[in-house]
Parts: sequence; structure tokens; C-alpha cells
Amino acid sequence: MIRRRVVAFGRVQGVFFRDSTRRRARELGVAGWVRNRPEGSVEAVFEGDPEAVDSMLRFAREGPRGAAVESLEVSEEQPEGLSGFNVR
Repeated sequence: MIRRRVVAFGRVQGVFFRDSTRRRARELGVAGWVRNRPEGSVEAVFEGDPEAVDSMLRFAREGPRGAAVESLEVSEEQPEGLSGFNVR
């Protein structure tokens, strides 16, 4: 199990980024959460199987239709044993 924290910058709010991320994570069995940040970015934590988390990172780099991800910060963290995926 691995855990990654990501922050997506660009046109990422108001384009269903959080809901699309939640749906994709649940399909892949990835735990964690996603939230909008006050300055306009979207932050998420992905925890699970390395292949599934890598798939979520690829998704976050592109975003849903309508998004324009300019950059993505990714940091490695220790897994906490989360279950489920939530929009905060």
C-alpha cells in the first residue's frame, strides 16, 4: 500500500474535478479524500495499491473534461489505513 498527496493547479475548480476524482477512486478501490483549496487549487490524498494510485495520479494530471491542469505537485506520505473516498 502507498499514499500520495497531490495538489492540482490550473482551471480545476468548477469543472467537477472533485466528483470525477471520487468516482474514479471508488472504481479503482483507492481510499482517501479530495477538496477545493481557497486559492483555487484542488488537493487530494490517494491511498491503496501502487498501480491504482498511479492510475489516480495520471487522472489528476489530466483532470476531467473541462479542466486545464497546469501543474501537479505530488508528495509521498506514509499510509494511514484509510477506507472509502470522500469529497471534503
